Amino acid sequence: MELISKKFNFVSKNKLEELEQLSQVQGTDQNNDSYVKTVLKRFFKDKVATVSLIIFLLIVLAAVLAPIIAPYSPSKSVGYFEAAPSGKFLLGTDDVGRDVLSRLIYGSQASLTVGILSVLIYAAIGTTLGLLSGFLGGFWDSVIMRITDVFMSFPYFIVILVVVSLIGPGLWTVTFAIGFLNWPVLCRLVRGEVMKLRKVDYVQAAVASGYNTFQIVFKHIFPNTLGIILVNMTFGIATSIITEASLSFLGAGVQPPTPSWGNLMSDAQSINVLANEYWQWLPPGIMILLAVLSINFVGDGLRRAVEGK
Repeated sequence: MELISKKFNFVSKNKLEELEQLSQVQGTDQNNDSYVKTVLKRFFKDKVATVSLIIFLLIVLAAVLAPIIAPYSPSKSVGYFEAAPSGKFLLGTDDVGRDVLSRLIYGSQASLTVGILSVLIYAAIGTTLGLLSGFLGGFWDSVIMRITDVFMSFPYFIVILVVVSLIGPGLWTVTFAIGFLNWPVLCRLVRGEVMKLRKVDYVQAAVASGYNTFQIVFKHIFPNTLGIILVNMTFGIATSIITEASLSFLGAGVQPPTPSWGNLMSDAQSINVLANEYWQWLPPGIMILLAVLSINFVGDGLRRAVEGK
């Protein structure tokens, strides 16, 4: 009996190793490429998604290199007030005499910071709770799902507006408010995926072999949920940029003199500016449109690549 038991354990370990290898190469093509390479190949076949990725990367690059490429300081007057676009001021100046192009470039820093960091925050929260809820089930699943229901029962934008108003507007307030209030959707998506994955053979073999919960969840299940997580994160960046722009436009977001695309449009909302000084509100509006559309197309392309379409 002891010999049979040892032999059974040996076979179980070998079977577990085979199943782990199978889970790691899931989705590979005939050339034995890794799953990541396969997804990237599918993604770059989508011309719209590829062009959108290039546009978004250029926006990010402009934000990173803002101190180098911006012709003037974003907060200091250049001595010309409400000047129309010209060779000296490519996008003109505002009513305070600040160069609009420089403020637009620096404004991308605030908008992208809110968009990216808030998504990283809610992805960490939503992914962790979704993994635990889907795998543990029972009492913990009920508790996490009821908390999720509470968060989803309130109007998202109104709650963020109230929180920002109570704490005080600002770049970091908006970032953390969006990050801590926007995780429930991702949590539910991850939970649903985990509930399917925990029934597959390699996870059952890991459970039978005595792996602890942390190892099973984060080593065997989490890598296979990365697809839906990344897709949700790309769409989340676009949503966060729009939310920040809306809050800043209402005066509850990034505060002057720090420029953001939202408060650039807020500064230009007088009737005279809207009618006669298009260079103050049109460029930030175009940048918001470009950023959101490019991110959404990237997310859609990534979704199709992960699904194999």
